[in-house]
Amino acid sequence: MERRRLLEFGAAALLAPGLAWASRRRTVNDYSGLTDVEVASEMRPQSTQEVGRAVADWPGSISIGGGRFSMGGQVGFPDSLHIDMRTMNRILFLDVARRVVRVQAGATWRDLLDVLDPHDLSVKIMQSFSNFTVGGSVSVNCHGRYVRKGPLINSVRAVQLVTADGRSMELRPDDELFRGVFGAYGGLGVVTEVELDLEPNARLARRVDEVVVADYPARFEALAHDPQVLLHNADLRPPRFETARLISWRTTDEDVTTPERLIPRDRDYGHHQAAIWAVSELPGGPQLRERVEQRMLARKVVVWRNYEASLDTDSLEPSTRRFSTYLLQEYFVPVPNFARFVAAMSRILRGHKVNAINVSIRHSPRDDRTLMTWAPQDVFSFVLYYKQRQGERARRRAGVWTRALIDAALANGGRYYLPYRLHASASQFRQAYPEVDAFRRLKARFDPQGKFRNLLWEKYLGASQG
Repeated sequence: MERRRLLEFGAAALLAPGLAWASRRRTVNDYSGLTDVEVASEMRPQSTQEVGRAVADWPGSISIGGGRFSMGGQVGFPDSLHIDMRTMNRILFLDVARRVVRVQAGATWRDLLDVLDPHDLSVKIMQSFSNFTVGGSVSVNCHGRYVRKGPLINSVRAVQLVTADGRSMELRPDDELFRGVFGAYGGLGVVTEVELDLEPNARLARRVDEVVVADYPARFEALAHDPQVLLHNADLRPPRFETARLISWRTTDEDVTTPERLIPRDRDYGHHQAAIWAVSELPGGPQLRERVEQRMLARKVVVWRNYEASLDTDSLEPSTRRFSTYLLQEYFVPVPNFARFVAAMSRILRGHKVNAINVSIRHSPRDDRTLMTWAPQDVFSFVLYYKQRQGERARRRAGVWTRALIDAALANGGRYYLPYRLHASASQFRQAYPEVDAFRRLKARFDPQGKFRNLLWEKYLGASQG
């Protein structure tokens, strides 16, 4: 306790006057509510300069948070100064003619869409939901349903990064540190500004098809060569995952069937929450889901691209997390091994009686630009959305079947995604990300004291990170 009081006193003495920070200890958590981390202090900066002064002056560890959608302690570290980036949410400039925008890292994609839509512009690459911060999306190197586009790094022109000595660096795609920052989960510094390429807004028509799982790769190959297909994913339905429901959005000149250009921010998602609860808890839930989805997906839908981009995570949020919580995992598997991984995944989920609600499939071309790449070759991604009871026993059980899924991905030449629960063993992490040695060397150069820390890097880099 004495150490904690001294650390808090040092923060009050060292941080520049006027910074929005809290001197009392705070508990930082993520969207899942499963990872409480007690930090020494918290600040909410307004500018890169404030971040630089705080980083240079703070004597201990620093953790960084944005939307906090990572689910395993990636945003926190005990006794650290926690930098909450959500107050840095301004749009810094927009060049409509060149289709370029620069934003502070704490802005959400929805904040950006609000500014872009009146100019008939849209985000080039982002997650399927708009609540994530842009800086947080850089830290995980996100992707979405954008066909042929791959991860976020492919749409970023520049990143401003505050390094461990408080310096502000402007990074471009040719810079080594630029390649390292994507998928670094705050381990190399604080991303404060991001410059992005944009694309035109457009009207999109939804098309829904269904195929047996074995036929999906060939069907996707045909879709991927259609220049009108902008967004695509396929849903595998539990428990056996034998069929794939394809949902594609194609550019069109047809009139929209939904008048709003963006989803209203204040929309009530109570009926969504009730439906997910019924599907995951009631006898006959899967059959109920099938009937409801067939009615919904049979409707003709034409919407603006920005409307589909403005989906809100509240539509997936449970009405309460007191008894259970909804979580995500994601696995990346080389295209030729698609069917084999689906079979292994199905056996594991059924064998462990996992309450799987959905598995959504996306595709990414090879990413050779990112240091800690999750797509060293063309991959299909499998996004598992599942329900888990609260309590330590449920968490231990989840760890067992998660490690089994990771082994299945690795056996098929694949990888797993790092923003989620830290169930992977150290050996699984190293096998999935052999680039970690290069990342460690980069961190040693730009953060030699190991100032930037969180629970992810503490587990997999450990004491040797600094």
